[in-house]
Amino acid sequence: MMGPSKSTVMALTRELAPMSLQAWTEACGQSLEAGGRLVTLFGRADGDKGDGVVVTAVLQSPGSGLGVLRSRAPRGAHYPSLTARFPAAQVPERELWEQTGLIPDGHPWLKPVRFEGERQQRMDEYPFFTMRGHDVHEVGVGPIHASVIEPGHFRFMCHGERVAHLEIQLGYQHRGVEAMLLKRPPLALTTTIESIAGDSSIAYAWGYCAAVEALAGLQLRPEVEVVRGVALELERVAMHLVALTGLATDIAFLQGGATYGRLRTAIINATQRVCGNRFGRGWLRPGGVRHSLDETLRRDLLQTLAAFAKDFRQVNELVLAARSVQSRFQGTGTVSAKAAMDIGLVGLAARASGVPADARWDLPGRLYADHRIDMLTESTGDCWARLRLRMREIDESLRWLNRVIATPELDLSSNALERFGPLYPDTLCVTVREGFRGPVVQALETGADGLLLHYKVQDPSLLNWFGLAQAVRENEISDFPICNKSFDLSYCGNDL
Repeated sequence: MMGPSKSTVMALTRELAPMSLQAWTEACGQSLEAGGRLVTLFGRADGDKGDGVVVTAVLQSPGSGLGVLRSRAPRGAHYPSLTARFPAAQVPERELWEQTGLIPDGHPWLKPVRFEGERQQRMDEYPFFTMRGHDVHEVGVGPIHASVIEPGHFRFMCHGERVAHLEIQLGYQHRGVEAMLLKRPPLALTTTIESIAGDSSIAYAWGYCAAVEALAGLQLRPEVEVVRGVALELERVAMHLVALTGLATDIAFLQGGATYGRLRTAIINATQRVCGNRFGRGWLRPGGVRHSLDETLRRDLLQTLAAFAKDFRQVNELVLAARSVQSRFQGTGTVSAKAAMDIGLVGLAARASGVPADARWDLPGRLYADHRIDMLTESTGDCWARLRLRMREIDESLRWLNRVIATPELDLSSNALERFGPLYPDTLCVTVREGFRGPVVQALETGADGLLLHYKVQDPSLLNWFGLAQAVRENEISDFPICNKSFDLSYCGNDL
């Protein structure tokens, strides 16, 4: 167990006494009953024949840091599902079942989440929920459709134009990322990590770098963390602008869409001037950063942000005052605070429903503990709330960026990478970094030789897709595009 400010937890696996599956389930339930949150749940093969499973739960207790609970069981073993008491566990338990064969008895919705392994050949057998009744009809959209950016199948159960239920089937572009990450040396994975979800390159790269640095016992200068934080907040601003562009465009508010798109270009071009890539790829590496912020770049960023802030404020005022925007977004796609907690929403989707969940605040690490950033929430949980919250979070990121970049005491000019020793053997390291969608979770476990034994990746989209399905209920089917864009989830982040 680590302290409340830690965004990274390490555990010596040979000292983690595995519980029985029954005892492990009870311990997880006790933590959740006490108000804890299930951060991630994963398993790996155990034994020479791969006939056993090591299963790990990472939990965060209220006002505390991250804790690890571990069990060992034969493949195909049964355990009492947590979902009946804690609905937020339903997606993690489904993923665990799909990857390891462990069966959660009593799970109400046991279906694949990404069709791994041999299931990839049987995607057409997905057991969709069905409804029967007078005037009830189904509308299938995708997996390939003009309105779907990446492949995914959306099955609407409708009564007239009203959506009674939406079921989302993903997995069409499963790439076997977690297995692929074990095929290269642990310090040579950055380029792959940056491409897992291309719009979250910085969040993924930072979590990976922090993990291997912790596993090597490497402590970086505080200024390095500041530069990484600058990169992450620039990414947050840019990607929130993508969603704002889409929301404005989807309701034909073209002035807003065009302006947000132009403003995003200004931010990603600034990122490119720092590191040579508009998505920040190549900026972070284990041991530090490859590109520093000298005085010229600091002045460049401050000037860019100042010009950006003026235009951003003006377009926001225009958008929020428009009756056409208000009528389409207010009351559309509502997820209550209780529903958000039951579903297990994370990141912006949770905060828009009034749930205070932000790893920069809950698990700030050294950077956000020294340079605080405010956690913002909205209360209505609708498309309007998710629109407004993106605007407000961009403003807060701008305030944070201006403050740290303009602090003369911070020397951000060094890009020398710290040298690495071997990684600790028999060690599990879990990192959490708050990307623009929510917490990006990565878990790296080394074996006795110090090489990676397991690599777990969890994008916030995995937990939030079910929230989108709930948001659409009792809305008209024509409201789906703006509900979808208001969540702005990643297909590839889910499918891995």
